[in-house]
Order: sequence, then structure tokens, then C-alpha cells
Amino acid sequence: MVRVSRPPGAARCRLLLPVLVLLLCGHIAGVAGHKSGSALTVVNTDGAVGGDEEEEEVTVGDEEEEVTVGADEDLDVVQPTEHWQTLKPGQAVPAGSHVRLNLQTGQREVKLGEEQLKYRTPEHREEEQEEESRPSFSPDELKRAMKRMKEDLDPDPADPDPNPDHQDSAASRFRPLEELKQDMAELDLLVETDVQIMGRLLEQLNSSAATTEQRLSLLLELEYLVHQVDNAQTLCSMGGLDLILGGLNSSDFRLQESSAFVLGSALSSNPAVQVKAVESGALQTLLTTLVTAQPLHVKKKVLFALAALLRQFPYAQQHFVSHGGLQVLAELFQQDGGGILRTRIVTMLYDLITEKELMFQAGLDPVTDPAHEERRRQYSRVSLQGELGEKGWCSLVPQLLQSSEHDHREKALRALIAMAPACSDQYRLQPWLLDSLLALRLQYQDLVHSEMILGEENSYFSEIVELIDTLHVKLR
Repeated sequence: MVRVSRPPGAARCRLLLPVLVLLLCGHIAGVAGHKSGSALTVVNTDGAVGGDEEEEEVTVGDEEEEVTVGADEDLDVVQPTEHWQTLKPGQAVPAGSHVRLNLQTGQREVKLGEEQLKYRTPEHREEEQEEESRPSFSPDELKRAMKRMKEDLDPDPADPDPNPDHQDSAASRFRPLEELKQDMAELDLLVETDVQIMGRLLEQLNSSAATTEQRLSLLLELEYLVHQVDNAQTLCSMGGLDLILGGLNSSDFRLQESSAFVLGSALSSNPAVQVKAVESGALQTLLTTLVTAQPLHVKKKVLFALAALLRQFPYAQQHFVSHGGLQVLAELFQQDGGGILRTRIVTMLYDLITEKELMFQAGLDPVTDPAHEERRRQYSRVSLQGELGEKGWCSLVPQLLQSSEHDHREKALRALIAMAPACSDQYRLQPWLLDSLLALRLQYQDLVHSEMILGEENSYFSEIVELIDTLHVKLR
């Protein structure tokens, strides 16, 4: 379809209209019988081939010209807008677009059709504005740019760089290989293994010129290292265990606390260090430190080291009982008014009782597991339950029930149940114990009821109620 643009003025239109009709007829007659080289092509925007008449190609100026749809995938398709834009030779337009021949300029122009404008939204206009603002590149320009990129990334070794300044700037960004090797060698000299670090720390700790603050810092670094099993054993082989035990005998409470902390960390779950410690007299040193007047923070760390020495080590437990360790703990229990040390002591006794019971409950065949049978023989020599009854612990542990802390009460109940085989008769001789259990049960039953209202089941307080009921049964 050809739309004729009227020049301004009605008079001029009436004069030019006949002339234009004659020119158009002559043009049609001149091109009849051959195909126009500047034919206008309409392509289907959805990529379909064939279809109805609206999707076919239309040629302006030659009604007999053949029509092909989508014949060339590289066809230059113009995206029409709301405004008229000029068509270049060989360009195609989407189906449904409006095309006209501008008789003033002789150029073909295209814009969106009415159906396309009907579904036009502001977002489409914004996208078009963004596309128009973006820089466009022709295929040739893109090919040249890609070629330059390839030459920059992979230069021809046979073609020297014509720009010497570029070579100088590139060389300045990199260091020679020899310098890098020298720097790496120097860095290797600064790398220390844990063994080297521990040797250096022990040497400085043993130096008479070291101040108290320096010793505290060295002990802190050692404590971090001896958490590893191999490092703790290396500490013993280097003679560091004697230095640590010497710190426990120091007159400075800070050094005693730090030394006990290092010793406890080295002993934890490390049988080899436990054996070395007992051979070096660590058990006697720890008990002596607990007997002497020490601040609370020092005694807490010493108890930590003592518990680490005794756990899973029946030989040390036997020596602990035979050397009056239970009497030392009993005195410490009676001196503690806050309950912190009491709870730690009761927890340690509970662990010692239960680990022995678990050992005899395992029931392994001594033929298939001789090591287990040997450990059972060692535990059989530890008469911990009988010593607890004789040293007054059956009346000491119930005192922890009077604490206001739930954790302290829980630890006391568990220990009382574990001690029941040796202390049941003495429990019954303490009438206040039964009354205390009844009062505690009422208190925790209310707490359990409150938790059930909130939708909590199997709560912490319900476990305490079960412990109270278990102990109450043993007292009957």
C-alpha cells in the first residue's frame, strides 16, 4: 500500500495530483515484466514460513513480483517504532507494519501498524529509548575488534613489539625469577614446626632472665599446642613436664594457675602423658597444691588437671585413693561455700564410679580381648565405693542438694544414685534427706507442669524428677 503525502496547501494538491498520477502510471509501465531490485520485503516476526496472506512478503511497486517468506536468515529486518523511519535498500519489515512512499524525498518509510500500536505499552517505549541510546556496531567493526583482541592476547613471536615503551612497562610489572627464589628461600627459614616452636618456648620458659609476664605468655602458647596428642607427648620427651610441675610449686598464683591449665590440657585423653605424669610425681604435686591455701581460680584449674589425670586411668585412681586423695577432696568440699568446687568434685567422683561400672558391664570375652581383661583387673583394685562410705562422702554429697542451682542439684542426684550401693544405709540415717527429696519433687513437678502448658515435652526438669524418683526408691 502506498500512502501519498500531501504538500501544504489545498491548491497545490489540486495542481500536483494529476501530475503525480501520470508519473506513477509511467513508473509501473516501465518496470513491468522484470523484478525490481529495491523491492520491499515483509517478514513474519514469529519466524513461521508460509501461512495466511498477512504473513506473506509484499513488494511495493510491482504487483506481479514473487513473494518468499523467511528465505534468507541473514535478512536485515527493521524494527518499526511509532514514528516514520526511512528504509534502506534490501531491508525487510515485520508483518503488519505500515509502509509508505514519501513522494517528497522518494524514500520508503515504515512505522508500526494499528494492530501493533494497540498492544503498545510504556515499557516498550522505554526499551526502544534504551536501544537507541546504546552504541551500535556493524559486523565489520566487531570482526576488527575481535582480531585486535586476539593479536593482543597471542602476539606473534616472530613479530617484535614495535613499541619499546610497552615492553619496558610490562617488564616493570614482574620480578626476575632469581629474586623470587631468593625470597622463597628466606620465607622457608621463618617457617617453624610445632616441635621447633615448643622447643623454643621451653627454652625461654627455662631461662632465668624471663619475667613473670613472659612466662605467663609462654605457658599460654604451650597450652594451645598441647591440645594435640603428639605435641603433648613431645612436651614430655623434651623435659617440659618437669618445668610445668615446677610452675605448680611457684609462689606466684598466676603461674600456678597457668601451669595447671597446661598440665590438664596435656593430660586430657592422652594415656602416654598420663603415665609420664604419674611417674614424674604429678599426682602428689596436685594434691599438695589443693591442700595449701590457694585462691579459688587456682584450685579450679588444679581440679581440672587432677580429673584429667584420673579419668580412664585405674592405676592413677588406685594411687589417688591410697595416698589420701579422698580426704583432701573432702576438706576442700567442706571449705567451699559457693558450691562451684563442690560441683566439680562431685562430678569427678561420679565419673570415676560410672566408668568402672561400665567397664564391668561390657562383658567382653577375655580370650578375644585380653587388653580389656587387663583393664578390668586394674579397676578391681580400685576400692572407690568403699572408701567413699568410710571417708564420709555419703553425708557430704547430699549437702549439695541445698544449692539453688539446678545444675548443682542434678549433679548431686546423679552422684547419690551412683553411690547408693555403698551409702544406702547411711542415707536412711539422714531423715532430712527424704524430706528434701519430697520438697524438691514438688518444686520440679510444678516446673514440669509449666513446661507442658508451653508445649514442651521431655524437658530438663522432667529428667530431674526422674532422678528424684529413682533415688527415693533406693531409700525405701
